[in-house]
Amino acid sequence: MKKKETLEFCKAVAYSSTANLGPGFDVFGLGLDFFYDTVSIHKLATKNGKIKIALDKNVNIPSSAKQNSASLSVMKIAQKFKIRNDLEIRITKGVPIGLGLGSSAASSAAAVVAFNELFECKLTDNEILDYAAEGEVSSAGVKHYDNVVASLFGGFVVVRTFPTLNFIKINTPKDLIVVVCVPKIITPSRKTKLARSVIPKEITIKDLTKNLANACVMVSGFFLQDTKLLANGINDIIVEPARKGLIPGYDNVKLNAYHSGALAVTISGAGPSMIAFTNSAKNASKIGRSMEQGFAESKVVSSAYVCRPSSPARVTSKY
Repeated sequence: MKKKETLEFCKAVAYSSTANLGPGFDVFGLGLDFFYDTVSIHKLATKNGKIKIALDKNVNIPSSAKQNSASLSVMKIAQKFKIRNDLEIRITKGVPIGLGLGSSAASSAAAVVAFNELFECKLTDNEILDYAAEGEVSSAGVKHYDNVVASLFGGFVVVRTFPTLNFIKINTPKDLIVVVCVPKIITPSRKTKLARSVIPKEITIKDLTKNLANACVMVSGFFLQDTKLLANGINDIIVEPARKGLIPGYDNVKLNAYHSGALAVTISGAGPSMIAFTNSAKNASKIGRSMEQGFAESKVVSSAYVCRPSSPARVTSKY
């Protein structure tokens, strides 16, 4: 595209996230500050309602506007507000793709924030969330909100969709540190949809009660700013046992992290990345190395990263 064709543009960034956090399936999300996506939306002079996706080289995400998470979200807003300008959406991926760190959510979150600012749509927070969740259809087959809400608003967020869509953001303890271990493995397309397919269709009241109690302990820990308490609630007996078989090295990674002082360990979102929680900055690197070793014992190369809760998605430039 020639620069003179661009009437205006807006650029935004949104961070990676981890969802579920054990018992909070489809309800809990936590933004993580290590990785982020950058999305810029260019408003063109022509008005044919067309969207072009521009990607960095070797980025393996859909370049079709009808399949890309960022453009799917933008298309819905454009339809609502009857915006016909042709657009170019440029996406710079920083969030690892298909590894349980909210890659598609970060792109759609940044895109919605940029579009809302560029066209002055004045969307409410709930509207921003709902439009950003449209992008998740590209990877999961359905709208879901846990990664998106964390990328949009940062920190720890509880989201629900019934009886209406709303969310609560809760401040995170100042000493909370999350160690993310990312395996370098090839995941199938629509990996999230596959991971959802292995979840039990029926569960017992006993198991539901245990998970509910653990989720309540987690939320209490966040409200009380108590990392040890919230970590004590990170224990999922429904979804994680069904998904662990999809992750080579799962048992060793988890065991090693606990032996190195982690307060809790679980799958990051739909996986295959694993996350450990600690309140010790001194211990974080040791935990990360032990998780890498756990994957290595299953002949999987991985990289561990020390993260803090993220800030919200934001506009970085506009003209």
